[in-house]
Amino acid sequence: MTTAGDGTYGFWLAGRPAAGGDSFEVRGSWDGTLVGRVSVPSEEQVEAAVAAAVGAAKEFAATPAHVRAAALDHVAKRLAERAEETARLITAENGKPVKWARGEVARAVSVFRWAAEEARRFNSGEAQRLDTDAGGVGRLALTRRFPRGPVLGIAPFNFPLNLVAHKVAPAIAVGAPIILKPAPATPLSALLLGELLAETSGLPAGAWSVLPVPNDRMPALVQDPRLPVISFTGSDTVGHRIADSVPRKHVTLELGGNAAAVVLADWSSEADLEWAATRIATFANYQGGQSCISVQRVIADASVYDALAERVVAKVGEQVTGDPGDDATDVGPLVSEAAAERVASWVDDAVAKGAKLLTGGAREGASYPPTVLADLPADAILATAEAFGPVLSLHRVNGADEAFAAVNDSRFGLQTGVFTHDLQLAFRAHRELEVGGVVIGDAPSYRADQMPYGGVKDSGTGREGVRFAMDDYTYERVLVLTGLDL
Repeated sequence: MTTAGDGTYGFWLAGRPAAGGDSFEVRGSWDGTLVGRVSVPSEEQVEAAVAAAVGAAKEFAATPAHVRAAALDHVAKRLAERAEETARLITAENGKPVKWARGEVARAVSVFRWAAEEARRFNSGEAQRLDTDAGGVGRLALTRRFPRGPVLGIAPFNFPLNLVAHKVAPAIAVGAPIILKPAPATPLSALLLGELLAETSGLPAGAWSVLPVPNDRMPALVQDPRLPVISFTGSDTVGHRIADSVPRKHVTLELGGNAAAVVLADWSSEADLEWAATRIATFANYQGGQSCISVQRVIADASVYDALAERVVAKVGEQVTGDPGDDATDVGPLVSEAAAERVASWVDDAVAKGAKLLTGGAREGASYPPTVLADLPADAILATAEAFGPVLSLHRVNGADEAFAAVNDSRFGLQTGVFTHDLQLAFRAHRELEVGGVVIGDAPSYRADQMPYGGVKDSGTGREGVRFAMDDYTYERVLVLTGLDL
């Protein structure tokens, strides 16, 4: 990545390296090691990036599909070539165990590969005959999609590469200029991605910028009428504030949840319970629980509850904690000590109100151990909020009716996992659960990057997943041809 003479990382302004007058430090949460200093764009530089995006919009929209696809293919190829380096960078700035960081890089490679494929087949158009009414004889409608305009992409810290990819790759695929604002805690992965984009050719100047702008300067960018599309991933509080402040813009929000894993009565064999407990323990704690679809609530039928709870507690206890740079580590630190303090305070709140602490519950610096609670009272913070930490709670229910009602008794609705062999119950879950995705036979944490991903209620609006984000970045435009002999 481009650095100044003092080793400070620069940023990318309209596809070119740049540096500002101020800078900030990025430190790893595991041991406080300085990972790097990052230059901050001035207000004039931010204005230049916006102006460049606006100036490039028409040219970029008209760029041939093969040019956009080639750029996306290049990024996928180069990310794969630099996979270990990139994974180590994610671990350094985020605290994510390197085994999970490697998985994140592999997923980002897939996102750019999918985007290249979608760019080649996108917008061929849909033809409709109009002679279904007498007034339409000799007419044909062709509907195609066109970019809404430049995109402001605001990315979170928990997947500092892949969730950046999910904003940048679809924008390039449709020819929409994008200004990407990475999370202040984890900007280096996005800046490395900018380095790979800068190696490409054929994209117009202004097609993309990566600007590590401080959060307190974001309102001006959000309000800028020249950026008609905003794609935000982060907290529901900030996301709703953004959407409420710009009601005339097209805003997509991915705001997280308190995902449930439902284990129904028919999932009862030794092998079934072993699989469910392993998947629940793993995906309640992967990424330190800092995933929008990590398991936070386990809703188990009374007939399997005791056997499952015993196994879940044991499997959670087997999670290896420690140095995120160690290949053996399953659970590293949270992104900051403040985040760990918040999780600890919420667990303390639950216990004080009557919850049983079955394992975990002792913070050390920025690290919080994998924790299991039972008998979580309804007035506990963790009963309704997104934990965003390695904490799960166990809930006993009687039958599918109670289980599905418990899932829906949440202001969030992102994804749910349902452990059942019953095909009828699987389709019922798909029909009744108020979430964006239902995963049968596994934890709610499964995500394939090409499928639509997003939620309902306070989990957000719009969808990620390459093709579906491309739809969000564009709108339909109809061409009516007249005087045809069809």
